[in-house]
Amino acid sequence: MNAFSEKLQKLRKEKGLSQEGLAEMLDVSRQAVSRWESGLSYPETEKIITMSEIFGVTVDSLLKEGDLQMDSKNMHYEPFWLSRGRYYEYKSKKTLFGLPLVHVIIGLRAKKATGVIAIGNISSGIISIGFISYGLLSIGLLNAGILGFGIISIALLFSVGVFSIGTFTIGSISIGIFSLGAVSLGKYAVGALAVASHVAIGDHAYGHIAIGRVAEGIRAFIETAPRGSIGSNIDKEAVRIAILQEFPDIKDWILRYLMRFIKWI
Repeated sequence: MNAFSEKLQKLRKEKGLSQEGLAEMLDVSRQAVSRWESGLSYPETEKIITMSEIFGVTVDSLLKEGDLQMDSKNMHYEPFWLSRGRYYEYKSKKTLFGLPLVHVIIGLRAKKATGVIAIGNISSGIISIGFISYGLLSIGLLNAGILGFGIISIALLFSVGVFSIGTFTIGSISIGIFSLGAVSLGKYAVGALAVASHVAIGDHAYGHIAIGRVAEGIRAFIETAPRGSIGSNIDKEAVRIAILQEFPDIKDWILRYLMRFIKWI
């Protein structure tokens, strides 16, 4: 190894870049970067200049013996790469559960960020943010996780999205055990159109127990009060008794919330 190869390897690792990541930024193969770091070959002058910009050091200090010298002109290099359709990657040295504590990949290429906290076009992590994301807490256009928030959201526990699937869901189209949305399907469903195996509450409600202006079910309660009027013609106590008779194991907090939603019809 020589001064250049040692400095290149040191700078790359400090930047949180893999050999493959640096190779893509330079439009070369990973093997080329490996040869440079092993001292088996030297990059072209153009690549050396680009590397000095990436790492924010002077060309002279990169090539010659001695300490590296920072170059203030190149301190804001990452946005320049973004403007050229590249990407910026940061991966923390600290790890947890074998994953980088933070992994960020931002740019126009479909690269996946994987870490405890992952941010990128495609991201996977305990906390995951991206256009396509999956993790414990997932936020994105299309996401899957324990807790999910996005345009299309699929979550094991709580999901919020335009199209939402989960245990507890909120969305324009919502599917879950307890769902709330314009079109809502679930065990307990509340929405403009609500379809439920147990209790459905909505303008149009279809379920074992259905409460709405149009309601069809084994036990149906129809709202006849004019829209916009104060109060409801539905006997809430009769609804409560019916739910307890049909589903005696229902949780108290679920029953309380269902009763509150009746006034939305």
